[in-house]
Amino acid sequence: MILSVNLATTPLETHRRFRVFSAATGAVAGVVFAVLAWRVYFLREAETALRLESASISRELDVLSGQREELDHFFFEPENAKLHDRASFINTIIDARSFNWTNMFMDLEKILPLGVHVISIEPKQENGQASVKLTIGAASDEAKSRFLQALEQSGVFSRLQLVSVRAPTQQSSGDQVVLELTVIYSRA
Repeated sequence: MILSVNLATTPLETHRRFRVFSAATGAVAGVVFAVLAWRVYFLREAETALRLESASISRELDVLSGQREELDHFFFEPENAKLHDRASFINTIIDARSFNWTNMFMDLEKILPLGVHVISIEPKQENGQASVKLTIGAASDEAKSRFLQALEQSGVFSRLQLVSVRAPTQQSSGDQVVLELTVIYSRA
């Protein structure tokens, strides 16, 4: 019969718990490392693709800048600059003549309430729109406020700016108040 006898001065210790926890920690660290390595790999791939796309766009931008410089040089030659100035002048004349002043006056007539009349009107063509300076005579404050409300609610007159409100200079017209204002007329 064999008896196991421990002749050591200290009892035998098992390191099994330490080995199990170390192995588990190592496994978790390995999984985390694999996930991070996978993430870094795909980030580097995306960064490489971004760099290639950026380089392509930069080359395209350089080509377009070169073409722009060639065109600028072409258009700044004296004979081409004269042609450009002439074309601009002709385009402004065409724009001024193509604006339908009759429609503007008809739209203004539609919103004029009773007791309000136009004393003077100064239309000016600016950037495809008409800037109109109006001098209006109103028989009463109520007629004045109805006219201002009609202007604000109209779809064709905008950016109403009241320049002045004053008493009429001549009492023969029957006006109690004279308004000077500017509006922008733009019909879509």
